[in-house]
Amino acid sequence: MAKAKTVYVCSSCGADSPKWQGKCPNCGEWNTYVEELIKKDTSAKLSLPGLVNDEKAKPILLRDITAEEETRIDLQNEELNRVLGGGLVKGSLVLIGGEPGIGKSTLVLQTVLNLKGLRTLYVSGEESSRQLKLRADRLSNESSDCFILCETNLEQIFVQAQNVKPELMIIDSVQTIFTEMVESSPGSVSQVRECSAMILKYAKESGVPVLLIGHINKEGSIAGPKVLEHIVDTVLQFEGDQHYMYRILRSIKNRFGSTAELGIYEMRQEGLREVSNPSELLLTQNHEGLSGVAIAAAVEGIRPFLIETQALVSTAVYGTPQRSATGFDLRRMSMLLAVLEKRAGFKLVQKDVFLNIAGGLKVNDPAIDLAVISSVLSSSLDISIEQGTCMAGEVGLSGEIRPVNRIEQRIAEAEKLGFNRILIPHNNLKGFDMSKCKIRIIQVRKVEEAFRHLFG
Repeated sequence: MAKAKTVYVCSSCGADSPKWQGKCPNCGEWNTYVEELIKKDTSAKLSLPGLVNDEKAKPILLRDITAEEETRIDLQNEELNRVLGGGLVKGSLVLIGGEPGIGKSTLVLQTVLNLKGLRTLYVSGEESSRQLKLRADRLSNESSDCFILCETNLEQIFVQAQNVKPELMIIDSVQTIFTEMVESSPGSVSQVRECSAMILKYAKESGVPVLLIGHINKEGSIAGPKVLEHIVDTVLQFEGDQHYMYRILRSIKNRFGSTAELGIYEMRQEGLREVSNPSELLLTQNHEGLSGVAIAAAVEGIRPFLIETQALVSTAVYGTPQRSATGFDLRRMSMLLAVLEKRAGFKLVQKDVFLNIAGGLKVNDPAIDLAVISSVLSSSLDISIEQGTCMAGEVGLSGEIRPVNRIEQRIAEAEKLGFNRILIPHNNLKGFDMSKCKIRIIQVRKVEEAFRHLFG
């Protein structure tokens, strides 16, 4: 006889407790326990249709294991292939998260429609088949070998997968899927944990890669238990501002590639367009004579691109000066303003400072520090920076310009876009032949030296 009981489950780590607790003793998070009704059936057994394997795992010596290169599927999407590390690995479980309406389903469906000769099963738990047909007609007119299944029962999904035998499976979204083995509503901690574990078992035993689409909560992390991100092989974050046309695909976790890669898309009426050269789109062409604008040579992963940093410095109208940053860490901006006051002697205590990274991007590269303080100083002095000038350098607390990585790629990107000169940290070009570069390279040691080159 099945026994039903009420337990409290931590949404962060999945630990359960017979009573509610303010702090989880397992992971240390506060206010994460939610009440759930659990029905345990001892006769139930975790099994997948057509995938019964009686052989049990045995320990193997490390030297006896043959390491072969992973077989990858070309998704016909350069940006998505780059973020995944060269393509989709067979038997992998990939989670794509993002805000509602940002374009997760559009990205996946558009990618599937462009795949030719790949049998795909698209499981939708949120939209009807008619809605998917209307979206597919808007995105592409090409015919593809794609099967649509509108189902939320995981057991039925596995039955249909056994009949179709797909080479790629998409589940939209994982929060809507439920299994009959757990007596709780879809989207709960127990359902998401058990369903993702069974999907992982299916992917590893059948070799079929599975793309999971997931929602995010108001804190910006993947909704559901934190154990979901531990189960999957790859976690991709699809982000961007709905008021901007650009979308960014970041890799947060990747067992088969680098987590520093970045993919940029442009949202259009007919779908998402890949941005192969983001530098030309992220730069405003006519900013000559405008103060508070500096061009930074940034790198995300191994991909260099030039971005525009904008700053506005004005006298504080109210008693407390305001500090605001869009697309940049506010605490790091406060540190850079302190360096300007202490090391360069510019008083910004009674002034409001607003900073914006153009294009709606969020940049974590410390090499744009020099561009940030240059744009702030340019707005404070109301002196524009000479057109055709870009810069790259990390600013230390003592006012020194620290070396940055991949400086050769930054210089090559600036030269390709027609910039005349670039400011870089001193001794950052060891073993680099500067005679081949047409761009003028200026090496600076401290912020005062950089300001003399910029403002005279």
